[in-house]
Amino acid sequence: MTGVGGTEIRDRVELAYEPVLADSVGAIRARGKATPAARLQNGVLLASAALCAYGMVTSFDGPGGRPAYGSIFVCLLALLFILSLTVLVPKLQGQQVHRLYASQGEFRVVVDDATGVTLMARDIEMTYRWPLMGRYTETDELFVAMSPDKYGVGLVVLPKRGLATAADVDRMRALLDRRSQRVGR
Repeated sequence: MTGVGGTEIRDRVELAYEPVLADSVGAIRARGKATPAARLQNGVLLASAALCAYGMVTSFDGPGGRPAYGSIFVCLLALLFILSLTVLVPKLQGQQVHRLYASQGEFRVVVDDATGVTLMARDIEMTYRWPLMGRYTETDELFVAMSPDKYGVGLVVLPKRGLATAADVDRMRALLDRRSQRVGR
């Protein structure tokens, strides 16, 4: 962007927030919907659950026309385990991420058109340049910037509540759209 007298104006959006568990869990879930590897993992888990459900249903017609209760029980346990993984894994991963950042107090974040995303807290100051944040997704509460690899290993959580005004949400979205590829949602 060029301003008066030909000087360059850099677009930037600032956030200030205290990390909460819901941010980390929400970011992990959003990444799970937005990255190919996580979608494949979720698909495999759901296919396994369907296979277990099928095995349970077919066990009702066991040898001699009697239900095979042992097989039904094993299939039911496997089904519950697989379904609990789809719910619990993002929550457990989110708790681990939250523990890392919760002790840092307030985060101040600058998302700059030229530089990238800079996070600052008590013991942290790091900048993620735009090439590392090649994708992002959005939820009702968050913007989640991710590395361009298929796993989205690099993850930056940008809670919307940390923005000063409602207009900043639109500015953040526009800035991320210019510098990253929107995925998921």
